[in-house]
Amino acid sequence: MSALLWPLLSVWLVSALAMSVVWWIQRRTGNAGYVDVAWSALLGFAALWYGLVAEGAWLPRVLVAVLAATWGFRLALHLLHRVVSEPEDGRYAHLRAHWQGHQGKFFAFFQAQALAVALFSLPFLVAAGNPVPTPTPWLVAGVLVWLISLAGESLADWQLARFRADPRNRGKTCRAGLWNYSRHPNYFFEWTHWFAYVLLAIGAPHAWLALIGPALMLTTLLWVSGIPFVEAQSLRSRGDDYREYQRTTSMLVPWFPKSP
Repeated sequence: MSALLWPLLSVWLVSALAMSVVWWIQRRTGNAGYVDVAWSALLGFAALWYGLVAEGAWLPRVLVAVLAATWGFRLALHLLHRVVSEPEDGRYAHLRAHWQGHQGKFFAFFQAQALAVALFSLPFLVAAGNPVPTPTPWLVAGVLVWLISLAGESLADWQLARFRADPRNRGKTCRAGLWNYSRHPNYFFEWTHWFAYVLLAIGAPHAWLALIGPALMLTTLLWVSGIPFVEAQSLRSRGDDYREYQRTTSMLVPWFPKSP
């Protein structure tokens, strides 16, 4: 367990410093969406760091560094494009109004995200500590889960971005492609992505700790800062159209929509 402690603490400390800088940027720009960009990018850097310092064999270390960093940096770039090209996300605008712009509360929120970076990076560290030096069925399965999940999340993000870019769709709910089968297909594939590191960790010391990834992500999506915040904002901005979408469309797991 000591082999996990110091790399994890170093990620937390660096993330806390980085989030302090991002909080300052938020204060200057009035846009808290940068916290999501930083969260994703910091996880990407954490994966690269663990690939260097973890005590596992070279193969799992390389896989973690490449796969997790690719996922983190792709998501960060996607979110950055939205942050710089659109007004502040409605979720954060609502928090800003609710907190009456209190910067101390925003700072605490940003620091909570730094702690979340460390917690979410733990599966990367566990998988990178796998001592198995050769390919196994578990490693192959982990890569396949990662590929399918990244493809699904990227497709969902692209379909939503294309829908939002059309001025004719202002005030409407996206039902294009994957969004016809799930209200949050991007979140679904984000969640399944974390199972890749559970599979990559099989054979590593404390492999069960990799389950923190999918468990923590599902908890966050369902009850903390994911679906509840997004859907509340969607109801405020799209009203009855979104209520009908809620009635007919699966919340998370893609499934056939109900009849109108």
